[in-house]
Amino acid sequence: MSPSIWQVLIVGVLVLILFGRGRISEMMGDVGKGIKSFKKGLNEEEAEQADKETPPSQIDSNVKSADGHKDKV
Repeated sequence: MSPSIWQVLIVGVLVLILFGRGRISEMMGDVGKGIKSFKKGLNEEEAEQADKETPPSQIDSNVKSADGHKDKV
């Protein structure tokens, strides 16, 4: 037993009466902001992981010691 088109329309009209048009659009705007912030958080997390996975830069093997002589490491 699936709902007919009339039942769906009646439920839709009742929702509009209870919440009003402005309130529904406000809630949809909040949902959109939530989705955007969720995607932003995912992108920031992926960027942090990419930074951690990059290998460290090469360290110069000719390092000067405290007395000024070059020592091979």
